[in-house]
Amino acid sequence: MTTVAYLGPAGTFSEMAALSLGFDDVAPLPCVTIAEVFEAVERGKADMGVVPIENSIEGSVVATLDALVFDSSLEIQQELVLDIRFALVAAPGTTLADVTSVVAHPQAGGQCRRWLERNLPGRPVTAANSNAEAVQTAASTPVTAALGPALAAEIYGAEVLEENVQDYAGNQTRFVVLGRGLRKRTGHDKTSLALFMKQDKPGALLMILSEFAYGDINLTKIQSRPTKRQLGDYMFFVDLEGHVDDPHVRLALDCLRLKLREVKVLGSYPVAQ
Repeated sequence: MTTVAYLGPAGTFSEMAALSLGFDDVAPLPCVTIAEVFEAVERGKADMGVVPIENSIEGSVVATLDALVFDSSLEIQQELVLDIRFALVAAPGTTLADVTSVVAHPQAGGQCRRWLERNLPGRPVTAANSNAEAVQTAASTPVTAALGPALAAEIYGAEVLEENVQDYAGNQTRFVVLGRGLRKRTGHDKTSLALFMKQDKPGALLMILSEFAYGDINLTKIQSRPTKRQLGDYMFFVDLEGHVDDPHVRLALDCLRLKLREVKVLGSYPVAQ
């Protein structure tokens, strides 16, 4: 049996991603926060973990990125992409006109912001740890609605007031599977990196980008984040096409290691189908 930790409780999109891994015998392990998913895998309570890392509307999930770089030695083993469709749900008998407040995970609130402004103007939105937790709260609070999967409404006895309330029809979230070690090369791979500069100076980013350009390596993402050392000190997250065992990728990383303070490989794994 494979134990898979995920951002719970039951009924979250993370659980859907975990169940889509295709294992015959899965023991789901719901966790309250993304940090707890990492901890469960680190301490051997779970064989692997599933966490969201990027949304097509709201961008990166900072808690996942920061955990990968600063708090964990786990590597990304696989990526999954799910279509995300939010419903507005509430306790049975509640109508849209009855709703005085909304509870939602911050990512969910961001992905449905325009719909809420048009249809529930002035209603305060409070944060929940997960979409399923938001639905649980709404199911027991008649004047509070929640943003979450329709599946969670079924699980927790809530009713769907409106379907497909996300702001954009093509809403998708990329999830990553956490584990130990780097996956073997498949020929259709992606590599995620954390790059730390020795010092901030003019042309530092250009130097980094040049190494990838010389190697004819396509970057699919680049993002800066504070290093948490001092104000104005930043590092870069990079996703690129290719595997660390590809000769041109290996050469680019070797060159960067000579010029940067640290090059941390967060994972080299198959691209989502």
